[in-house]
Amino acid sequence: MRLFLAVQFDKKFNQSLIQVMHDLKKSGVTGNYVPGANLHMTLVFIGETNQAQEVKDILKNIPVPPARIKLDELQLKGNLLHAEVKGNQKLKSYVSNVKDAFEAAGIPFDKKKFMPHITLVRKAAGNYKGIALPKEEMTVSKVSLLKSVQKDGKRIYTEIAAFGK
Repeated sequence: MRLFLAVQFDKKFNQSLIQVMHDLKKSGVTGNYVPGANLHMTLVFIGETNQAQEVKDILKNIPVPPARIKLDELQLKGNLLHAEVKGNQKLKSYVSNVKDAFEAAGIPFDKKKFMPHITLVRKAAGNYKGIALPKEEMTVSKVSLLKSVQKDGKRIYTEIAAFGK
């Protein structure tokens, strides 16, 4: 099972991101746009694992602190167009605590440094410089353990557990 820990967005935050993607399309940016239902911010990518229950057991013992996030700016990293997120130190500390707990328990995970962002377009091409992100923000008080499956050529994310309030 392919798993990752992520922040899912409230309706207003998600709608703001969808509007940005519409604006990008109108301005001629091409690529593979992330479906609105799949928008999220990955905290820790676990990948293929048969240790889902162990992952859940670890996560239920790590408190999720309320953390404020806000959209910052669009950034192109390789061919991925991201909405950069100004994070909160509490969220970064939470991610660090999760990684430390996974490491101690022998749960494999992607050890890349946590860089708060939301992927909007894969294989992006075109000029996005005229598009500004709205001044949208939200409080994160819950994180989701998501399962990722490929079905009919599309990636589908399903929440298998939630932690926090």
